[in-house]
Amino acid sequence: MSSIADRLRGIVRPASSRRPGGSEGQDPPYGVHEHEPFESSPQRRPGLTDPAEILDGDWIHAGSHRFMVVDRTYAPGDRHGSTSLADALPPEEGWSRFGLLAGTACGQNLLFVDLETTGLAGGAGSYAFLIGCGWFSQGRFQVRQFLLSNFASERALLEAVRDIAGRVDAVVTYNGKSFDLPLIETRYTLNRLTTPFAGMPHVDMLHHARRLWQGHDEGHRLGHLESSLLGHDRKGDVPGFEIPARYFHYVRTGDARPLNAVLEHNRRDLLSLALLTSRAAQLLDEGVRGVTTAREALGIGRLYERSGMTSDALACYARAADIGADVCAEALYAHAVLLRRIRRYEAAADAWQRLLDLSHCPPRLEREAAEALAVHHEHRLRSPRSAHGLALRTLLLSGTASRQRATEHRIARLDRKLAHVLATPALF
Repeated sequence: MSSIADRLRGIVRPASSRRPGGSEGQDPPYGVHEHEPFESSPQRRPGLTDPAEILDGDWIHAGSHRFMVVDRTYAPGDRHGSTSLADALPPEEGWSRFGLLAGTACGQNLLFVDLETTGLAGGAGSYAFLIGCGWFSQGRFQVRQFLLSNFASERALLEAVRDIAGRVDAVVTYNGKSFDLPLIETRYTLNRLTTPFAGMPHVDMLHHARRLWQGHDEGHRLGHLESSLLGHDRKGDVPGFEIPARYFHYVRTGDARPLNAVLEHNRRDLLSLALLTSRAAQLLDEGVRGVTTAREALGIGRLYERSGMTSDALACYARAADIGADVCAEALYAHAVLLRRIRRYEAAADAWQRLLDLSHCPPRLEREAAEALAVHHEHRLRSPRSAHGLALRTLLLSGTASRQRATEHRIARLDRKLAHVLATPALF
């Protein structure tokens, strides 16, 4: 009778005995079960092609370590979906209002960054095995990808990325504030290197995309935006959950064929990121003339307002309220608040009234409008009767306990004013 150990050995074969796929030239099935402990270096099997040849890259040697660099150049005539790269290239003088995206004045030598990692949890155990960098240069879009061939070479790879990052003015990512930059900064720290992104202006296009192009119930994935805005549908793209397993397969076997799809996925991400950033920068330069949807007008208006560009913000809010039923209430609210802030009270009252007149006004905004108009009628128009009716409308809408008490106090005050008016004899 065979022992338990013999039986287990028959079930769990060593990694070196596993076939990479059903037949030569096919990728193996990848999934979370492929995550295995790292080896110090890929062990390339006899007969496998050099990974640099498979991925069309070059080995960069740094002492006893090496990593791979893969370069691609996209010409103005190249298309990404229905969008031509020529339409996205920055003007020679640069985008005049790009600093509104960065939240600070900065140059426009931009570095677009996207990572592929060994896991989504972050922390010290997650490696950025592929660092994709892209930038506009002489009317073209250049992509350079840094692939970690083995984990002992991480420091050399990070130093090469630092050389590129040291020549740019700002970094652009998609969800980079929450994931990409914290992870890569952790890798620099663990290798006792200074991160090149510390203190650099950072544009996280995820937040701008939500503001400009997405409703509250729509997805925020980059793939959703590139389909709806750029006309690019990713056919045959590698699923994100599969990417770490493909890299672990390469580390374990030296077979780089499955990484071709990973590098192409990363390049598509960089192209989409660059084109979306260009579209947002162009909208900011063109202002209300360039917007095509009410949500764009509302989002651009908010960026203008943050930067103190009041006239441009008001024009965008007015445009959003006129052309979009889906954001009309939000636009009228933003319009009224800004008008009140700059002491244009009559115009603000008109906007508040338009908000109240909407057939479908969110209760929160209806309460704000009724309260603001009650104040306006009581203190500026000296019309306690109108103010009383608006205050009663406010009271019927849900709110915090403190706001309810404030409304009750206003109603009591207006009751006293109305009683005083009725008790005062008319003068003829």
